Amino acid sequence: MVIRMPRPLLNLDLDLVRAFVAIATLGNFTRAAESLRRQQSTVSLQLQRLEDALGRKLLERNPRSVRLTPEGEVFLAHARRLLDVNDELVARVTEPALHGAVRLGTPEDFATRHLPEVLSRFARAYPAVALEVTCDLTLHVIDGFRKGSFDLALIKRERVGEAAGIRVWREPLVWVAGEAAPQQRDGPLPLVVSPSPCVYRKRATEALDKARRPWRIAYTCGSLAGSLAAVRGGLGVTVLPKDMVPEDLHVIDGGPLPSLRDTEIALLQRERLSLPAQRLKEHIVRSLG
Repeated sequence: MVIRMPRPLLNLDLDLVRAFVAIATLGNFTRAAESLRRQQSTVSLQLQRLEDALGRKLLERNPRSVRLTPEGEVFLAHARRLLDVNDELVARVTEPALHGAVRLGTPEDFATRHLPEVLSRFARAYPAVALEVTCDLTLHVIDGFRKGSFDLALIKRERVGEAAGIRVWREPLVWVAGEAAPQQRDGPLPLVVSPSPCVYRKRATEALDKARRPWRIAYTCGSLAGSLAAVRGGLGVTVLPKDMVPEDLHVIDGGPLPSLRDTEIALLQRERLSLPAQRLKEHIVRSLG
């Protein structure tokens, strides 16, 4: 009789996991290496060691970009949680005295949907750090950041570019209406939008212009709640990230409206960050990715 010994459990090397998360989050090896303060060749080797240990390919890579494999997508979600637990534990033991204040500016709609849990985990890890979060229109957040009002700022941006911060979020944009099947109206399409300049507003008008669909600004509001109320009241259609559409509103799939390019959120940082601000930056990049 042959007795088979159980296969030993694999203990993940968190340095390798952290390298993988940085590459997947930032989109290429160069930026990942910079964020980890390591050589690009070191980061590449760490990814290879992780894939060898797992016996699975996690990333498809080419000279310009990387893309998660199906196994990589599964691994990434769990890897972020693993690093969160590790970093919270380490912070509680090694940096219990870390204190100070961090000023964060963010668009209102993004803060409403995505930030509460991210900031809650940071607050549990660093209970003596005071978070000062300001929610506003992106143009006001950018203005405040330039004036020195924020240590970190999350902004909606139009295009990828290292000068415009680190990309931390990307999501499809969709047309949203108060009715499941809005009635066809004669004349230009009424739009509910934020004041200009606004990425969502620009995406909407450019897509309609390209499709040669007439439009008009029916309602302008700097408040997310006000814009949603206008849509519910039937004053027009608006544009939102797909997973931020309220349950009582409706996504217009396909025609008659043109498709929209994805939205992108980037993180801006001051040139010299305090240690608490640096820790929050690292936490946001890893958590949102």
